[in-house]
Amino acid sequence: MSVVTEKRLKDRSGSVCELCGSDENLAVYHVPPTSKALPEDSILACKTCIDQIENPETTDANHWRCLSDSMWNENLPVQIVSWRMLARLKQHDLLDMMYLDEDALAWAGATGEADDDEGKIVHKDSNGNVLLDGDSVVLIKDLDVKGATFTAKRGAAVHNIKLVWDDANLIEGRVENQNIYILTQYVKKTK
Repeated sequence: MSVVTEKRLKDRSGSVCELCGSDENLAVYHVPPTSKALPEDSILACKTCIDQIENPETTDANHWRCLSDSMWNENLPVQIVSWRMLARLKQHDLLDMMYLDEDALAWAGATGEADDDEGKIVHKDSNGNVLLDGDSVVLIKDLDVKGATFTAKRGAAVHNIKLVWDDANLIEGRVENQNIYILTQYVKKTK
């Protein structure tokens, strides 16, 4: 993470969580799917917000009463995360009040938050654990890497994975200093 990005986000937000307004345990959250790590695709958020964004099963609806304010934030990444959380909480009355242009709506919907659970793409490892952007995994099998001159070895750690949003069976990760696509059936999530 860039120190410049963090400073710009703190300046932009007044050093408070751009979602709930907390001033404790703040961190930069890069709004997926993104890899640029710029203020234009990131928010400053507290640990509580980030934990609940990344772990849907821990979502506490009472914590997210703040969305009725953050949805009106002038910064697009804050609007995107607010839209996603409103969709997750099925707050359709508030969602109907938001306006996002076509590109912003595509970004907001990229994680599948608004999809019905039946049609939602969920990435799971070989043990059935849900995978999220930024997770770390370990390979459970030697994998021949197509188009490369190496084999990804069993037990190799892959940190900060990226989900392939349109395919529940694929993730992207860095092995031996190369970005590769990996089938989720060959990885195990680490804590």
